Amino acid sequence: MTAAREEAIRNYYRAYETDDRDLVDKLLSDDFTFTSPQDDCIDRATYFAKCWPGHEHLRQFTLRQVTFDGDHALVRYQAVRTDDTSFHNVEHVEFRDSQVTHIDVYFGAFDTTP
Repeated sequence: MTAAREEAIRNYYRAYETDDRDLVDKLLSDDFTFTSPQDDCIDRATYFAKCWPGHEHLRQFTLRQVTFDGDHALVRYQAVRTDDTSFHNVEHVEFRDSQVTHIDVYFGAFDTTP
């Protein structure tokens, strides 16, 4: 199960790079929720309306660490924007079977130099 979930995580970030909303749609459960310092447990529809459009400004994700504990994963990554600035975040991902049910984002360091 862990291998399938790791593949799901990698596909999730790859979908942001390749503009593949259909893939993200399949990976997220119907009752998916999302929390970040800017979002307080928003539902799936709000996530797609508010967060998904931001993928247009992201060019690349490099996953630095992916660690699992049962139905939970921690993902530390570096993202590069289209203007070549980057940032690092950690995300806590919750699963039910092979679908993501919740993501908590913890904002990290920003590199503002292009």
